[in-house]
Amino acid sequence: MAVLPARLFTLLNIKVNFTVEQMRSIMDLKHNIRSMSVIAHVDHGKTTLTDSLVQKAGIISSKAAGGARYTDTRADEAERGITIKSTGISMFFEYEMGAGEAAGLSAEELAELKQNIADKLDDEQNVQISERSYLINLIDSPGHVDFSSEVTAALRVTDGALVVVDTIDGVCVQTETVLRQALAERVKPVLMVNKVDRALLELQLPAEELYQAFCRAIESVNVVVATYNDEGLGDVQVDPVKGTVAFGSGLHQWAFTLKKFGKTYAAKFNVPEEKMVAKLWGDWYFDAGRSVWTTTDKGGTLERAFCQFIATPITTLFEAVMAEKHGKVKKMLKAIGVELKGEEKEYTGKQLLKRVMQKWLPAGDTVLEMIVLHLPSPVKAQAYRVEGLYDGPLDDQTATAIRTCDTSDGAPMCMYISKMIPTSDKGRFYAFGRVFSGKIATGQKVRIMGPNYVPGKKTELWVKNIQRTVIMMGKYTEQVSDIPAGNTCALVGVDQYLLKSGTIATADDAHCIKTMKFSVSPVVRCAVEPKNSADLPKLVEGMKRLAKSDPMVLCTTDESGAHIIAASGELHLEICLQDLQQDFMGTEVKISDPVVSYRETCQAKSSVTCLAKSANKHNRLFLEAEPMSPELCVAIDDGEVNAQTDSKTLGRQLADDFGWDVTEARKIWAFGPDQTGPNTFVDTTKGVNYLLEIKESVLAGFNWAVGSGPLCEEQMRGARYNLMDVVLHADAIHRGMGQLMPTSRRVIFASMLSGEPGLLEPVYLVNISVPQDAMGNVYGVLTRRRGHVFTEEQKPGTPMMTLLAYMPVLESFGFTADLRSHTGGKAFPQMSFDHWEPMSGSPWDENSKCNETVAAVRKRKGLKVDIPELSQYLDKL
Repeated sequence: MAVLPARLFTLLNIKVNFTVEQMRSIMDLKHNIRSMSVIAHVDHGKTTLTDSLVQKAGIISSKAAGGARYTDTRADEAERGITIKSTGISMFFEYEMGAGEAAGLSAEELAELKQNIADKLDDEQNVQISERSYLINLIDSPGHVDFSSEVTAALRVTDGALVVVDTIDGVCVQTETVLRQALAERVKPVLMVNKVDRALLELQLPAEELYQAFCRAIESVNVVVATYNDEGLGDVQVDPVKGTVAFGSGLHQWAFTLKKFGKTYAAKFNVPEEKMVAKLWGDWYFDAGRSVWTTTDKGGTLERAFCQFIATPITTLFEAVMAEKHGKVKKMLKAIGVELKGEEKEYTGKQLLKRVMQKWLPAGDTVLEMIVLHLPSPVKAQAYRVEGLYDGPLDDQTATAIRTCDTSDGAPMCMYISKMIPTSDKGRFYAFGRVFSGKIATGQKVRIMGPNYVPGKKTELWVKNIQRTVIMMGKYTEQVSDIPAGNTCALVGVDQYLLKSGTIATADDAHCIKTMKFSVSPVVRCAVEPKNSADLPKLVEGMKRLAKSDPMVLCTTDESGAHIIAASGELHLEICLQDLQQDFMGTEVKISDPVVSYRETCQAKSSVTCLAKSANKHNRLFLEAEPMSPELCVAIDDGEVNAQTDSKTLGRQLADDFGWDVTEARKIWAFGPDQTGPNTFVDTTKGVNYLLEIKESVLAGFNWAVGSGPLCEEQMRGARYNLMDVVLHADAIHRGMGQLMPTSRRVIFASMLSGEPGLLEPVYLVNISVPQDAMGNVYGVLTRRRGHVFTEEQKPGTPMMTLLAYMPVLESFGFTADLRSHTGGKAFPQMSFDHWEPMSGSPWDENSKCNETVAAVRKRKGLKVDIPELSQYLDKL
């Protein structure tokens, strides 16, 4: 076999099954590329399962597979045993299933593929590829909820997803979250039911119970798929009969689909393979006495076909190996065609079991078969993904090239950068992403567009040359001259211009690829400062690098000059601080206790119409505040209600869905803060002269006010401000920005304070898996932390309970450790941000939680102790 370049060869010390030249050659065969992510709940075995493909590609040995966790590239990932960053790896495979028709290609596509291969072989005699050659661009993503943003970044640049579900735990909260994200990105799922070895060795489930556990896992996945399905994606429910479900063990490196057994038994029974596969799932029974298939079990006397032909043989083999019945094992190995060689004959127990199962049902082959046959190639996927990806007109040249995955010379190039990966060169990053059309090449002149780039403007636009293009191989990279559409790759030099993500294109009229929507938000913050004041420049530079390295983290400096790091959860914050000190700064920092973001709101309509006069007393603004429904706030957050929508459509939407007056809804001046936030400014005036001339000044005051409210300078949420009347000076010079912007801010504060102001705090949805005997302690810990359980259900066939509870983010610090210590380590919590909830009491009532929190935030920010009263902002008529 050919080998990778010497550098990699010495690092890995084994032969790999492909060369970089082969990989680059196959990148041109767009029907033979599969880009996919591995997604699942934390600890369900994604990285371990990924090892089976890495081993199949010859990058690691079969002995190491399952324990190597090759795609965990960081030291802390190995130490903690969880994936923290998503890791990309490109691998070349020969899939031995005959011609390309097997992968669903039409006759024209197959002819085109063969012609491409013929051209390649004419050009480069040394490169051996065929229509059975496949390139898989795989991204192994984290399962912990705090790193959901890494999953979003991985899904954006892939077309298929391997969803991994633990046989025993079933579909957990994070499985549902990542699957929902995948469907929103129009990524097609296939399912791997993992950890079957645990069900057989630890729980020793009988064959029928194992079948029921499989059914539950498949059904739960299909419920999520049906709930969030997108018409553009078509029906993507998983079904063992179709071959989109595999069962096995990532740790022991074995897996199978019904197709594997269908093939064996079809030959034995002399029936077509498709018919046999259909019989191996569902209510089918084989009556050996009459040699017929039936759908009734004759009062329990017949064994279900799946159990009889698949589950029972596997269970029997497991029992024989673990009980060390050597004669029986020898007989069974002969029957299944597994031959042990050399030292393998000395193996016993789990070691022997792993080797036998690896040889009989190799996981790499099964997973590869599922990926090749059931996940789409870039050509197929981009045709239906383009409308969810491209932000411009869907008939321009770039959109058309994306839709057809055009790799021809002269096709407009378009690439999306989804994340930055730190390089071994301190402070520099690879820009990792996916080429959607054309080819990206070293030295190519391109337009680099940031996420806020507006076509026709110059902001966030750089016209530069690409320094280098590289293929990601886990920890290692390989340089190539160019990368065609349909592939993931990394670029060198782009990190100077883009912060986290962006679009790179060649056409002058190209628009951006849409910005990613994350399922978590950065609600946990802490302040950092250097231990030695001379290290301040290092801290500033380190925070810039940290902001680049993570899709979610926010690094800011507040008014008091404190450096703030905001993350999505306690673990995420801990990892960010560790990276900042060890990788991006090299020195230690002082860290404040974690703090939580709050939102200010008004809970009732203003009791009076508030008036503010400008400094020169010539202009007056009359305003009222009223609350907006939480449903509307969520719709604005999710982008369902959008400021960019034209006023008539927006007015009709707000009137139909949220009960607004249609005339007022059409006169929304702005959403805020930043044109997208869940606060609105509505013009309800009648016949005011010069009104539109002051619009910009008033909105500047509105954005200032809602970005930093009167109670404790936190953002506002869920407040609607109605402009009732305006009195203006006739001369434009007396109604400028300087007069009206502070006045606008003051009247907004006054109207909010007259409408029962309150504080919203972020609330986590806590999902806790716990055995029944430790449930009481869980309730105790939650109650102490202002949490409450709202559902509890038992996992069928196990003593485990799943509790769903709400708990304020403020109370979540140290919750995991507290819960584990009170339940002897039996409870396993998962926390994800769920919603904003009003705090009880008035900000001015000294005995309320709201007052206590506002006072604490004011003290932390160095503001005056007294909470502002309405009279401070209100002008007398």
